[in-house]
Amino acid sequence: MSQMKNEFEQRVFDVIHHRLQCIDLQTIQINLGFTCNQTCMHCHVKASPHRKEQMNWKTMELILSVTEKLPSVCIDITGGAPELHPHIEKFLRSLVSQHHRIQLRTNLTILLDPLYKHFPLLYKELGVELVASLPCYLEEEVRLQRGKGVFEKSIEALQVLNKIGYGTTEKLPLTLVFNPLEPVLPPEQKALENEYRKRLAECYNIQFTRLITLTNMPIGRFLDVLKDKKPEYMALLKQSFNPQTLPSLMCRHQINIGWDGILYDCDFNLAAELSVTSTVPRHIQQFDQSVLSTREILTGDHCFGCTAGHGSSCEGALV
Repeated sequence: MSQMKNEFEQRVFDVIHHRLQCIDLQTIQINLGFTCNQTCMHCHVKASPHRKEQMNWKTMELILSVTEKLPSVCIDITGGAPELHPHIEKFLRSLVSQHHRIQLRTNLTILLDPLYKHFPLLYKELGVELVASLPCYLEEEVRLQRGKGVFEKSIEALQVLNKIGYGTTEKLPLTLVFNPLEPVLPPEQKALENEYRKRLAECYNIQFTRLITLTNMPIGRFLDVLKDKKPEYMALLKQSFNPQTLPSLMCRHQINIGWDGILYDCDFNLAAELSVTSTVPRHIQQFDQSVLSTREILTGDHCFGCTAGHGSSCEGALV
């Protein structure tokens, strides 16, 4: 057996006695780019209004030619703010016509912008499931993490979504996302969901389908925020390594497509510029489902964030 490439890989090998591998492709995650109307302190891709990277239509067409041949999967659309992409509506309509389950990650505030306020009704028409960032039910916590005025706009956007059925009907799921403000692990997901549900209902008459908790990864803008606290945070992640999270790691059940068509094991590897292993196709042009669904997964120290405590993924806690 060749030497392990990093400490995380060694820790995984000690538990499962082989390197981490993909099991199947249940989710196709698509990062449309890094253009966003916000500049959040925890953003792993450093999205902002100043970033210009966006997927072109040619790459979108390549993706559609791939997804057209796949059995029904979850298409998970992220960014940046996906709403800012000039071809997002056309892309969504094409994906929906292929009968995949579509979920989109929205930052909520973009839905109040006069140029984009039609998106809630568009999402409802297409049956797009929404995953919305609301890192706390307290205004001050959200302000510190996402900026002044973001909490108030997020609440207003959630009320708009509730009014048209999101979070209040089974057909229109609305998932909220929690990220810690400090360099700590998220609390237990279900208990926090109950607290969110109580506070948001009492204070703002807001309903939602579920809450997911995400651990902040030591990459991107959160790494810049950590500064001299990085060793302490990494020690916390490593000490909290939970072997029970390994079967459910998101990289074992998905592929991530970057804005330029390059393939990654996950969106965090995209942020770390760590594309899939060189032994498999590395661009959407060469997509091969059978090869990619059994690929060896590339890892780094940031992967300890996914295995710490209750675990973390784009779908929340793992155990």
